[in-house]
Amino acid sequence: MRKIIELKNISKAFDGETVLDNISLDIYDNEFLTLLGPSGCGKTTTLRIIAGFEQPDEGSVLFLGEDIASLPPHKRNVNTVFQRYALFPHLNVYENVAFPLRVKKEDDAEIHQKVSEMLKLVALAGFEKRSVTSLSGGQQQRVAIARALVGRPKVLLLDEPLAALDLKLRKDMQQELKNIQKATGITFVFVTHDQEEALSMSDTVVVMSEGKIQQIGTPIDIYNEPKNAFVADFIGESNIVNGIMLEDRKVRFSGHVFDCVDAGFGKNEAVDVVVRPEDVDIVPEEKGMLKGEVSSVTFLGVYYEIIVDIAGFKWMIQTTDFVDVGEKIGLYIEPDAIHIMHKSQYSGMFGDYSSFSNEFDELSDAEVEVEE
Repeated sequence: MRKIIELKNISKAFDGETVLDNISLDIYDNEFLTLLGPSGCGKTTTLRIIAGFEQPDEGSVLFLGEDIASLPPHKRNVNTVFQRYALFPHLNVYENVAFPLRVKKEDDAEIHQKVSEMLKLVALAGFEKRSVTSLSGGQQQRVAIARALVGRPKVLLLDEPLAALDLKLRKDMQQELKNIQKATGITFVFVTHDQEEALSMSDTVVVMSEGKIQQIGTPIDIYNEPKNAFVADFIGESNIVNGIMLEDRKVRFSGHVFDCVDAGFGKNEAVDVVVRPEDVDIVPEEKGMLKGEVSSVTFLGVYYEIIVDIAGFKWMIQTTDFVDVGEKIGLYIEPDAIHIMHKSQYSGMFGDYSSFSNEFDELSDAEVEVEE
């Protein structure tokens, strides 16, 4: 695939505070790429630099090999869908979508053909005469996407466009957006702080923290092979413990020596060890590689989320097997369920579920994101 956009050594600061710290990123033709990270990580600033709404302090932005740093937004072959859809309330659905074509003074027959195609693509055929104020949030979003795509930009930028939708509609629109991207062949660059959203929609995920790119990869690679403790914690749930790599494919952690599949680390190197909650098997205490006491059990419909105290470190386990609070259990971990990472600045910050609570997670997700 050919490169559409190249960000080279981009840095940006606001009021002396670094927001982007020397990031480089290649974005390819017909790719669904997601910028993923917490509030303040720099993902929206990256999007705005691609769009031309912000200028980098250092570095260059190339579009099909040409430097576009000096081009204003309206001269870039890029369009943006914002969190607030910015539809024109005095115009109906048809005229909202037709607006960019009328600005270009295209003839009515061509406008009609393009608008009709776009409304069919976003499943709004027959809505042409509706007032946009009478539409649901999901329908308004589809109008905004149709308007952004009707001029056939090379790249569509989407800044948290699903944030205002309820959970069921968000899931529906995730699939819709993916289908639209595949149908049009237009490169999508999507910004979100929602890990599930990123994993379910993307060809490529770019995980960001503190103005830096932590990892770039496919959703499967990011989930199964996180580069550091931040990525492991941010993408799904993870038990992250201190370990010692004794030799290739052999690691000691939590007082036990385990076989693993990782190699290439230094002999007796201190490492971070990741074990996903769904990869731990519960066994009788006497048969466990690790032993602990159940401190909490939460039923989540398909599985139980269990917190186990192992020598003062709280592990999370996701299983369909029920155990009760206070029960002593054993844990069995297969070699391929153990992932080894080099120590990083994020070591020791994540992975212990002593303070874990679903309510806290939900409150965090509900926070209104600040300008990044």
